[in-house]
Amino acid sequence: MKFRTPNINPFLHFGLAVSVAAFFLSGCDRGSSAPSAKGKLFGVSFQTMNNPFFVDLNKGLKAVIEAKGDRLVTLDAQFNSLKQMNDLADLLQQQPAAIFINPVNWEGIRGTLIEAKRKNVPVIVVDAPVSDPDLVLCQVASDNVEAGRLACEALVKVNPNAKVVILGYSVNKACIDRVAGFRSEAAKHPALRILDTQDVKGTTEAARPVMRDMLGRFPELDAVFPINDPGALGCISAIESAARPGQVTVVTVDGSREGAAAILSGKLHSTSAQFPREIGRIAAEKAYEHLAGKTVAKDITVPVKLITKENATSIIEAK
Repeated sequence: MKFRTPNINPFLHFGLAVSVAAFFLSGCDRGSSAPSAKGKLFGVSFQTMNNPFFVDLNKGLKAVIEAKGDRLVTLDAQFNSLKQMNDLADLLQQQPAAIFINPVNWEGIRGTLIEAKRKNVPVIVVDAPVSDPDLVLCQVASDNVEAGRLACEALVKVNPNAKVVILGYSVNKACIDRVAGFRSEAAKHPALRILDTQDVKGTTEAARPVMRDMLGRFPELDAVFPINDPGALGCISAIESAARPGQVTVVTVDGSREGAAAILSGKLHSTSAQFPREIGRIAAEKAYEHLAGKTVAKDITVPVKLITKENATSIIEAK
Protein backbone atom coordinates (compact mmCIF):
# COMPACT_ATOMS: atom_id res chain seq x y z
CA MET A 1 0.00 0.00 0.00
CA LYS A 2 1.32 3.48 -0.89
CA PHE A 3 0.93 6.41 1.43
CA ARG A 4 0.61 9.88 0.07
CA THR A 5 2.91 12.46 1.61
CA PRO A 6 0.75 15.35 2.81
CA ASN A 7 1.17 18.58 0.93
CA ILE A 8 2.65 20.93 3.54
CA ASN A 9 2.76 24.65 3.05
CA PRO A 10 6.40 25.75 3.59
CA PHE A 11 5.19 29.07 5.05
CA LEU A 12 3.54 27.10 7.86
CA HIS A 13 6.94 25.74 8.89
CA PHE A 14 8.39 29.25 8.81
CA GLY A 15 5.56 30.65 10.96
CA LEU A 16 5.93 27.82 13.46
CA ALA A 17 9.66 28.39 13.73
CA VAL A 18 9.12 32.10 14.36
CA SER A 19 6.49 31.34 17.01
CA VAL A 20 8.75 28.90 18.83
CA ALA A 21 11.66 31.34 18.76
CA ALA A 22 9.42 34.13 20.08
CA PHE A 23 8.23 31.87 22.91
CA PHE A 24 11.75 31.24 24.20
CA LEU A 25 12.83 34.86 23.84
CA SER A 26 9.70 36.52 25.23
CA GLY A 27 10.71 36.15 28.86
CA CYS A 28 14.18 37.57 28.37
CA ASP A 29 15.24 41.13 28.87
CA ARG A 30 15.33 42.69 25.45
CA GLY A 31 18.52 44.47 26.43
CA SER A 32 20.33 41.17 27.01
CA SER A 33 22.47 39.67 24.28
CA ALA A 34 21.85 36.07 23.29
CA PRO A 35 23.63 33.70 25.69
CA SER A 36 26.90 32.32 24.38
CA ALA A 37 28.18 28.83 25.05
CA LYS A 38 30.97 30.18 27.27
CA GLY A 39 30.98 30.60 31.02
CA LYS A 40 28.49 29.70 33.72
CA LEU A 41 24.78 30.29 33.22
CA PHE A 42 22.88 32.40 35.75
CA GLY A 43 19.23 33.45 35.58
CA VAL A 44 17.04 36.06 37.21
CA SER A 45 13.26 36.43 37.25
CA PHE A 46 11.74 39.81 38.13
CA GLN A 47 8.11 40.43 38.97
CA THR A 48 8.20 43.09 36.25
CA MET A 49 10.74 44.84 34.06
CA ASN A 50 8.36 47.77 33.58
CA ASN A 51 9.98 49.56 36.50
CA PRO A 52 13.33 51.42 36.47
CA PHE A 53 14.17 49.88 39.85
CA PHE A 54 14.34 46.35 38.44
CA VAL A 55 16.18 47.52 35.32
CA ASP A 56 18.89 48.96 37.58
CA LEU A 57 18.95 45.86 39.79
CA ASN A 58 19.46 43.75 36.68
CA LYS A 59 22.38 45.98 35.66
CA GLY A 60 23.97 45.40 39.06
CA LEU A 61 23.74 41.64 38.58
CA LYS A 62 25.02 41.73 35.00
CA ALA A 63 28.01 43.92 35.82
CA VAL A 64 29.41 41.33 38.22
CA ILE A 65 28.44 38.23 36.24
CA GLU A 66 29.70 39.44 32.87
CA ALA A 67 32.95 40.69 34.45
CA LYS A 68 33.54 37.05 35.41
CA GLY A 69 33.02 35.92 31.82
CA ASP A 70 29.65 34.36 32.61
CA ARG A 71 26.14 35.07 31.32
CA LEU A 72 22.81 36.13 32.76
CA VAL A 73 19.36 35.34 31.36
CA THR A 74 16.77 37.91 32.50
CA LEU A 75 13.10 36.91 32.74
CA ASP A 76 10.08 39.21 33.12
CA ALA A 77 7.13 37.67 35.01
CA GLN A 78 4.86 40.61 34.13
CA PHE A 79 3.27 40.42 37.61
CA ASN A 80 2.04 36.91 36.77
CA SER A 81 2.94 34.35 39.44
CA LEU A 82 2.18 31.36 37.19
CA LYS A 83 4.32 32.77 34.37
CA GLN A 84 7.17 33.31 36.81
CA MET A 85 7.00 29.70 38.01
CA ASN A 86 6.85 28.36 34.43
CA ASP A 87 9.76 30.55 33.33
CA LEU A 88 11.85 29.36 36.25
CA ALA A 89 10.92 25.71 35.63
CA ASP A 90 12.31 26.07 32.08
CA LEU A 91 15.42 27.78 33.42
CA LEU A 92 16.05 25.07 36.01
CA GLN A 93 16.05 22.47 33.23
CA GLN A 94 19.27 24.11 32.01
CA GLN A 95 20.94 23.50 35.40
CA PRO A 96 22.17 27.09 35.97
CA ALA A 97 24.96 27.82 38.42
CA ALA A 98 22.49 29.89 40.49
CA ILE A 99 19.23 31.78 40.06
CA PHE A 100 18.05 35.09 41.45
CA ILE A 101 14.35 35.56 42.15
CA ASN A 102 12.30 38.69 42.75
CA PRO A 103 9.01 36.93 43.58
CA VAL A 104 5.63 38.10 42.37
CA ASN A 105 4.04 36.25 45.28
CA TRP A 106 6.18 35.77 48.36
CA GLU A 107 4.25 32.63 49.36
CA GLY A 108 3.33 31.26 45.93
CA ILE A 109 6.94 30.76 44.85
CA ARG A 110 7.45 27.86 47.30
CA GLY A 111 7.11 25.12 44.66
CA THR A 112 9.89 26.66 42.58
CA LEU A 113 12.16 26.92 45.62
CA ILE A 114 11.61 23.25 46.44
CA GLU A 115 12.41 22.23 42.86
CA ALA A 116 15.58 24.36 42.83
CA LYS A 117 16.72 22.74 46.07
CA ARG A 118 16.03 19.29 44.62
CA LYS A 119 18.20 20.15 41.61
CA ASN A 120 20.87 21.59 43.92
CA VAL A 121 20.61 25.04 42.29
CA PRO A 122 21.25 27.83 44.83
CA VAL A 123 18.61 30.56 44.96
CA ILE A 124 19.25 34.14 45.99
CA VAL A 125 16.17 36.27 46.56
CA VAL A 126 16.48 39.96 45.64
CA ASP A 127 14.41 42.92 46.87
CA ALA A 128 11.33 41.01 48.10
CA PRO A 129 11.84 38.20 50.65
CA VAL A 130 10.00 34.87 50.49
CA SER A 131 7.96 33.10 53.16
CA ASP A 132 10.30 30.06 53.19
CA PRO A 133 13.81 31.47 53.81
CA ASP A 134 15.13 27.99 54.66
CA LEU A 135 14.71 27.07 50.99
CA VAL A 136 17.03 29.81 49.70
CA LEU A 137 20.73 30.50 50.00
CA CYS A 138 20.23 34.12 51.04
CA GLN A 139 18.00 37.15 50.64
CA VAL A 140 19.29 40.61 49.69
CA ALA A 141 16.77 43.41 50.18
CA SER A 142 16.39 47.03 51.17
CA ASP A 143 15.38 47.90 54.71
CA ASN A 144 11.77 48.17 53.61
CA VAL A 145 10.35 48.67 57.10
CA GLU A 146 12.63 51.67 57.55
CA ALA A 147 11.70 52.94 54.08
CA GLY A 148 8.02 53.03 55.06
CA ARG A 149 8.82 54.57 58.41
CA LEU A 150 10.86 57.35 56.80
CA ALA A 151 8.00 58.09 54.40
CA CYS A 152 5.55 58.55 57.28
CA GLU A 153 8.04 60.60 59.28
CA ALA A 154 8.51 62.93 56.31
CA LEU A 155 4.74 63.29 55.93
CA VAL A 156 4.21 64.13 59.60
CA LYS A 157 6.80 66.92 59.40
CA VAL A 158 4.78 68.78 56.76
CA ASN A 159 1.28 67.64 57.76
CA PRO A 160 0.97 66.22 61.31
CA ASN A 161 -2.83 66.08 60.93
CA ALA A 162 -2.76 64.24 57.63
CA LYS A 163 -5.72 62.20 56.49
CA VAL A 164 -3.95 59.57 54.42
CA VAL A 165 -4.73 56.57 52.25
CA ILE A 166 -2.30 53.72 51.60
CA LEU A 167 -1.88 51.88 48.30
CA GLY A 168 -0.22 48.58 49.25
CA TYR A 169 0.47 45.25 47.57
CA SER A 170 -0.20 42.36 49.92
CA VAL A 171 1.42 39.48 47.97
CA ASN A 172 4.84 41.12 47.95
CA LYS A 173 6.85 41.04 51.19
CA ALA A 174 8.81 44.19 50.40
CA CYS A 175 5.54 46.09 50.02
CA ILE A 176 4.08 44.47 53.14
CA ASP A 177 7.12 45.67 55.10
CA ARG A 178 6.87 49.22 53.74
CA VAL A 179 3.27 49.48 54.85
CA ALA A 180 4.19 48.00 58.25
CA GLY A 181 6.93 50.61 58.67
CA PHE A 182 4.57 53.41 57.68
CA ARG A 183 1.91 52.20 60.11
CA SER A 184 4.40 51.79 62.97
CA GLU A 185 5.44 55.43 62.63
CA ALA A 186 1.84 56.59 62.13
CA ALA A 187 0.89 54.97 65.46
CA LYS A 188 3.18 57.48 67.20
CA HIS A 189 1.13 60.41 65.85
CA PRO A 190 -2.51 60.30 67.04
CA ALA A 191 -3.49 63.31 64.93
CA LEU A 192 -2.60 61.45 61.71
CA ARG A 193 -5.52 59.37 60.44
CA ILE A 194 -5.37 56.50 57.95
CA LEU A 195 -8.63 56.58 55.99
CA ASP A 196 -8.26 53.40 53.97
CA THR A 197 -5.80 50.88 52.51
CA GLN A 198 -6.21 49.41 49.04
CA ASP A 199 -4.32 46.55 47.40
CA VAL A 200 -2.77 47.74 44.13
CA LYS A 201 0.05 46.54 41.88
CA GLY A 202 2.93 48.97 41.97
CA THR A 203 2.38 50.45 38.51
CA THR A 204 1.31 53.87 37.31
CA GLU A 205 -1.61 52.38 35.38
CA ALA A 206 -2.91 50.38 38.35
CA ALA A 207 -2.58 53.19 40.90
CA ARG A 208 -4.28 55.91 38.85
CA PRO A 209 -7.91 54.62 38.91
CA VAL A 210 -7.64 53.52 42.55
CA MET A 211 -6.44 56.96 43.60
CA ARG A 212 -9.18 58.57 41.52
CA ASP A 213 -11.73 56.49 43.43
CA MET A 214 -10.15 57.41 46.78
CA LEU A 215 -10.36 61.10 45.99
CA GLY A 216 -14.05 60.72 45.24
CA ARG A 217 -14.80 58.69 48.37
CA PHE A 218 -12.81 60.83 50.80
CA PRO A 219 -13.14 64.58 50.16
CA GLU A 220 -11.01 65.22 53.26
CA LEU A 221 -8.10 63.13 51.90
CA ASP A 222 -4.91 65.22 51.87
CA ALA A 223 -2.10 62.63 51.76
CA VAL A 224 -1.28 59.28 50.13
CA PHE A 225 1.38 56.62 50.60
CA PRO A 226 1.75 54.40 47.50
CA ILE A 227 4.34 51.66 47.89
CA ASN A 228 6.66 52.75 45.06
CA ASP A 229 7.55 55.55 42.64
CA PRO A 230 5.51 54.24 39.66
CA GLY A 231 2.46 54.02 41.93
CA ALA A 232 3.16 57.55 43.16
CA LEU A 233 3.20 58.83 39.57
CA GLY A 234 -0.20 57.23 39.02
CA CYS A 235 -1.51 58.94 42.16
CA ILE A 236 -0.12 62.28 41.01
CA SER A 237 -1.87 61.86 37.66
CA ALA A 238 -5.18 61.19 39.42
CA ILE A 239 -4.71 64.18 41.72
CA GLU A 240 -4.07 66.45 38.75
CA SER A 241 -7.09 65.06 36.89
CA ALA A 242 -9.22 65.85 39.95
CA ALA A 243 -7.97 69.46 39.86
CA ARG A 244 -6.32 69.05 43.26
CA PRO A 245 -2.60 69.61 42.60
CA GLY A 246 -0.79 70.87 45.67
CA GLN A 247 -3.62 69.72 47.96
CA VAL A 248 -2.51 66.11 48.50
CA THR A 249 0.94 65.25 49.87
CA VAL A 250 2.47 62.20 48.19
CA VAL A 251 5.23 60.21 49.95
CA THR A 252 6.60 56.94 48.65
CA VAL A 253 9.55 54.52 48.32
CA ASP A 254 12.10 53.87 45.54
CA GLY A 255 14.36 56.82 44.77
CA SER A 256 14.17 56.46 41.00
CA ARG A 257 15.20 59.17 38.54
CA GLU A 258 11.50 59.68 37.73
CA GLY A 259 10.67 60.02 41.41
CA ALA A 260 13.44 62.55 41.98
CA ALA A 261 12.25 64.56 38.98
CA ALA A 262 8.71 64.60 40.41
CA ILE A 263 10.11 65.90 43.70
CA LEU A 264 11.96 68.72 41.96
CA SER A 265 8.79 69.67 40.09
CA GLY A 266 6.88 69.89 43.37
CA LYS A 267 4.49 67.03 42.59
CA LEU A 268 6.03 64.45 44.95
CA HIS A 269 7.09 65.35 48.48
CA SER A 270 9.63 62.59 49.14
CA THR A 271 10.73 59.06 48.33
CA SER A 272 12.76 56.66 50.46
CA ALA A 273 15.58 55.76 48.10
CA GLN A 274 16.68 52.19 47.57
CA PHE A 275 19.90 51.26 45.81
CA PRO A 276 18.99 48.56 43.30
CA ARG A 277 22.38 48.29 41.60
CA GLU A 278 23.94 47.71 44.99
CA ILE A 279 21.37 44.99 45.72
CA GLY A 280 22.24 43.34 42.39
CA ARG A 281 25.97 43.65 42.96
CA ILE A 282 25.79 42.13 46.44
CA ALA A 283 23.49 39.31 45.30
CA ALA A 284 25.84 38.34 42.44
CA GLU A 285 28.88 38.45 44.69
CA LYS A 286 27.17 36.22 47.26
CA ALA A 287 26.41 33.68 44.52
CA TYR A 288 30.11 33.52 43.58
CA GLU A 289 31.15 33.31 47.22
CA HIS A 290 28.86 30.31 47.67
CA LEU A 291 30.15 28.64 44.51
CA ALA A 292 33.68 29.10 45.88
CA GLY A 293 32.70 27.21 49.03
CA LYS A 294 32.43 30.22 51.33
CA THR A 295 29.71 30.72 53.94
CA VAL A 296 27.09 33.30 52.95
CA ALA A 297 24.94 35.33 55.36
CA LYS A 298 21.27 34.37 55.23
CA ASP A 299 19.80 37.89 55.27
CA ILE A 300 21.51 40.98 53.91
CA THR A 301 19.82 44.33 54.42
CA VAL A 302 20.74 47.32 52.27
CA PRO A 303 20.14 50.74 53.93
CA VAL A 304 17.70 53.29 52.49
CA LYS A 305 17.84 57.09 52.37
CA LEU A 306 15.10 59.73 52.34
CA ILE A 307 15.08 61.90 49.20
CA THR A 308 13.53 65.37 49.31
CA LYS A 309 14.07 68.60 47.37
CA GLU A 310 17.31 69.14 49.30
CA ASN A 311 19.07 66.11 47.79
CA ALA A 312 16.97 65.04 44.77
CA THR A 313 19.38 66.64 42.26
CA SER A 314 22.31 64.62 43.55
CA ILE A 315 20.32 61.41 43.18
CA ILE A 316 19.52 62.21 39.54
CA GLU A 317 23.17 62.97 38.81
CA ALA A 318 24.31 59.79 40.56
CA LYS A 319 21.99 57.63 38.40
